[in-house]
Amino acid sequence: MNEMSAIAPALQREQETKFGTQILPKGVRFRLWAPLSEAVSLKIYDLELVVPMTPLPRGWYEVEVEEALPGMRYRFVLENGQEVPDPASRFQPEDLDGPSEIIDPRSFPWTDAGWRGRSWEETIIYELHVGTFTPEGTFRSAIGKLDALVDLGITAIEIMPVADFAGRWNWGYDGAHLFSPDSSYGRPEDLKALINEAHARGLSVFLDVVYNHFGPKGNFLKVYTPLMNTEHKTPWGPAVNFDAEGSETIRDYVFANARYWLNEFRFDGLRFDAVHEIRDYGPRHMLQDLAEQIRASTDGRFIHLIAENSDNQAGWLKRRDDGAPWLYDGQWSDDIHHSLHNAITGESFWYYADFENRLDLVGRALAEGLAWQGEFMEHEGREKGEPSAFLPPTAFVSYAQNHDQAGNRPFGERLSHLVPPSCARLWAAIYLLSPQIPMLFMGEEWAAKQPFTFFSDVGEDLADTIRQGRDEEMKTFPRRGDQGKAPDPMAEDTFRACKLDWDDREEGEHARFLLLYRRLIALRKKEIIPRLAGMEGNSGRYELLGERTLRVTWTLGDKSELSLVANLSSEPFNGINVWGSDHLWLEGFATGETLEGWSAVFTLKGPN
Repeated sequence: MNEMSAIAPALQREQETKFGTQILPKGVRFRLWAPLSEAVSLKIYDLELVVPMTPLPRGWYEVEVEEALPGMRYRFVLENGQEVPDPASRFQPEDLDGPSEIIDPRSFPWTDAGWRGRSWEETIIYELHVGTFTPEGTFRSAIGKLDALVDLGITAIEIMPVADFAGRWNWGYDGAHLFSPDSSYGRPEDLKALINEAHARGLSVFLDVVYNHFGPKGNFLKVYTPLMNTEHKTPWGPAVNFDAEGSETIRDYVFANARYWLNEFRFDGLRFDAVHEIRDYGPRHMLQDLAEQIRASTDGRFIHLIAENSDNQAGWLKRRDDGAPWLYDGQWSDDIHHSLHNAITGESFWYYADFENRLDLVGRALAEGLAWQGEFMEHEGREKGEPSAFLPPTAFVSYAQNHDQAGNRPFGERLSHLVPPSCARLWAAIYLLSPQIPMLFMGEEWAAKQPFTFFSDVGEDLADTIRQGRDEEMKTFPRRGDQGKAPDPMAEDTFRACKLDWDDREEGEHARFLLLYRRLIALRKKEIIPRLAGMEGNSGRYELLGERTLRVTWTLGDKSELSLVANLSSEPFNGINVWGSDHLWLEGFATGETLEGWSAVFTLKGPN
């Protein structure tokens, strides 16, 4: 038993919402918004009961059933006889198409009284996929690895989407039931237990959520609501309706889901997938209303909101006069990743093409957060981005790899599979000691040998379509060595090959990587994090010292000066003061004033 659970009384938590079910003193209230249906009934299988629901204004239906109890299963029945699960179901024990289960959210005994989260500046993120993080692939089994993350120095875990998806394995971005944790990972109380145990260890927990589309199976909202807006297109088809007739309740549904995860499950933040694919041309963009509602409903706790935004819209990251985020804390900086990936691996295909031989973009991205700030990108064929230098570096999340950068490759190679250990170590030092918020991808800290490929179990009826789409997407991707046909994304073996082997982490090169990450994170906590609060915009600057060598300097919150000199080539570079009194870290090798190839040095100079 942990210290917090030993001394704190059990707490009950419920996020009340107008969607779905609510436990009453006697029975359960059921609600459904179905403006396109003329009549709706409720079917409770355990009671062998079918009861008409009362129509209410604005397309709502409601009924209270005194005999209903937690654990019972139910569906709604439309006027044509079609049975559909609850779109706000808290649990789908028989997958997407099955009946919904009545859940009493107050039944879980929380023991994290007094937990307020952690400040953004002290955040060190660890991204994980529940299904491949442990051999068992469950919420409960993940609890057993939390101590290892604490020992590493992690302060926050970011869980890839868990909203119920079709089948037994999936990345999570095909979710259809936004309120229901996928049953392949466990029950809702298992996810709550994971979060509760993380809080007991001082770990924040973030959740990746997807509001730009629904998965190809299992979402029945479009049958009886104006869910989609066919006037706007996305890579997945028509856009979710956030700005046309009926969009007010669709927006409310999404906002309720965000509040639900944060307040009923006590997540400490959300990462919003591909917000550039959210189509909203109304008077107030849903991203503004979403952030404002979240912050109003979670006042008093540290709640962090992270965007993935390939359009580089820096405006969403604006700070208030006191330095706090106006809406969103940070954005994943693909520009930092892509520019360094090209420089370190030499790969220049796909989205790395616009970064080829552009050391200036490495410097700009590290100094200002974004490399492309409105300029024309030749390979994307468009002008992209907004000025970002006015933001502090902590408005950006930096990483050497994440689920996309491995999984978007046909064979799911991690960085350590692509480059020599010295280059992977170099990149680790750069992003863990720079002032952006760092994020590790699970297993990175010991250079895991397992790949992270794309996998899905959406069903045989869509399997060939997914295979063909994946083949088409990857057909121009260069093969390395004797690589042949990529793994089948629908095969169980492909999924299982991605499961981490935790026994490797204490052996040979894996153990050396793990030691490096522990040391770098410990140094960040000691020397960098205490100086991040109060960092202002325009605090970063860069200069190119040579064809493949650059210096980046940041003025930190206490006015001290952090400087990085990186030699991103195999040739030595002369004229660098490596061993001065302000020396912080050398990754690689140096002799006298010569910085060897694939090496970097950090210095930290106190305030004047």
